[in-house]
Amino acid sequence: MNESQAPTATTAPTKLGVYPYVVVLILGLVYTFNYLDRQIVAILAESIKADLGLSDTQIGMLSGLMFALFYTAFGIPIAWLADRMNRVKIVAAACLLWSVFTGICGVAQNFTHLVLARIGVGIGEAGGASPSMSLISDYFPPHKRGGAIGLFSLGVPLGATIGVAFGAWVAAEYGWRIAFMAVAAPGVLLSVLLLLLVREPKRGRYDPVAEMEAKPASLKECLQTYRKTPTLSLLLLAAGTYSFVFNAFGAWAPALLMRAKGATMADISLWYSVVFGLAMAVGMFASGFLADRFAQRRPSAYATLPAVALAIGVPFFVAGVMADTWPVALALLAVPMGMNMMFVAPGFAIVQNVAPANQRATASAILMFVNNLVGMGLGPLFVGMLSQHYSADMDAAAALTRAMLWVTPFYIPAIGALVLVARALERRHKQA
Repeated sequence: MNESQAPTATTAPTKLGVYPYVVVLILGLVYTFNYLDRQIVAILAESIKADLGLSDTQIGMLSGLMFALFYTAFGIPIAWLADRMNRVKIVAAACLLWSVFTGICGVAQNFTHLVLARIGVGIGEAGGASPSMSLISDYFPPHKRGGAIGLFSLGVPLGATIGVAFGAWVAAEYGWRIAFMAVAAPGVLLSVLLLLLVREPKRGRYDPVAEMEAKPASLKECLQTYRKTPTLSLLLLAAGTYSFVFNAFGAWAPALLMRAKGATMADISLWYSVVFGLAMAVGMFASGFLADRFAQRRPSAYATLPAVALAIGVPFFVAGVMADTWPVALALLAVPMGMNMMFVAPGFAIVQNVAPANQRATASAILMFVNNLVGMGLGPLFVGMLSQHYSADMDAAAALTRAMLWVTPFYIPAIGALVLVARALERRHKQA
């Protein structure tokens, strides 16, 4: 869809009612366990390593590479199916798949078993977020999608918080194998609940009639939509640079607090999970609703709000990395963590509002592909390689601190790309 295309009549209902929010709640719970099951290996890493005799490299492959490769590889094909088939059934099947394979991790006897199980988790989780956001877009009109996606995306901080607190507690009481099974069981129940309570809505019901009646688009057409639509192509640049900052920061923050600031594992389990979980939740929740509100006057708010938030976080990030004690560092770093989360809901709301109705799941998956490939793949690696480089001339704490400071310059292209997205949104609005 070109930027100059203006919306036409739609057959959407005027009142939302309660049910759309029930749908978001259920999808958000599914997303909570999606993120929890994704992160559980990192939480149980030390116990798994000691029991199975694995190396740090093998643990890194299980928590990052082996998951990310299959998660990104299957994300777009599954989203392509979601633009053609029943999305509720796809999300339910995906939830069941990743939950079962998470449970299988608990019976693994060696590294190969865990690799195969984590591949299953990655393939399953690839069918979670993109079809869910496409569903949400057919339950909410454009001016309410940011808030709805913000509610849905609370699954990330909830999953992170529950994962650290509950997973660590179960592992301490009953062992790491039972912890895998404990976090897997609710996902199986949620997959059934999803089928029973969530109805597949009319695709494109809040969009122009022509879009609602359009045939599903091919992957080539979706890629062409990104290429021909400045708002979306610039959003890819913003997503890649933002994700680099977020993942580089998030992946090494616990290590920084322990290695350079004196925090213990118990401190991380309790205070890090609570403080960062709350910061992420506030940023995620507030961003969607604030963007919806401000965008009623200026559509560019979906991009300017996260740009301003990232800029606010920069001095707190630098101060937190340089702080002498872990409580001060934790308090300061909570600010940029919350500010970083203010990209997610507005960013995906832009995709849902700009992409045609028959492309939304695939369009979201393309954005996630860039997010995960650049962010999850390169961000943590960048900090790790720099830390290893600097450790030749200084102690490990100072090396990691200096490496983390090198994340700061990457805020600049992230903020700049969002400013360009905001200008594209304004041009699109004027043309329409």
